[in-house]
Amino acid sequence: MASDLDQEAEEAAQPVSPRRSARHTVQAEVHLRRCGQLNYRVTVHNLSREGCQLEFVERPNLNERVWVKFDHLDALESRVCWSRGFVAGLEFVRPVYIAVFEKVLDRIAK
Repeated sequence: MASDLDQEAEEAAQPVSPRRSARHTVQAEVHLRRCGQLNYRVTVHNLSREGCQLEFVERPNLNERVWVKFDHLDALESRVCWSRGFVAGLEFVRPVYIAVFEKVLDRIAK
């Protein structure tokens, strides 16, 4: 029988995930707008309340400010957190409300 101290030590040794919420794998098209440019359609690969991963047409700059628009939702101001080639991770400036996020996931799944 393990003691409480042993259990706490084991839990402390587990890697901590930097994510605030789970990512959901999706395949959908969204509108993307960069500063001073027209919007265009891109593919989003995963989505959470705090951000998403998508493909750019042109390589984004780190910390670049962009706007992502899902159908039936206002554009979400975001910043580029990382990029590998044309794929980038975005962090939404304001997380999406849970109820709104669930509706977006339902619409994408249809």
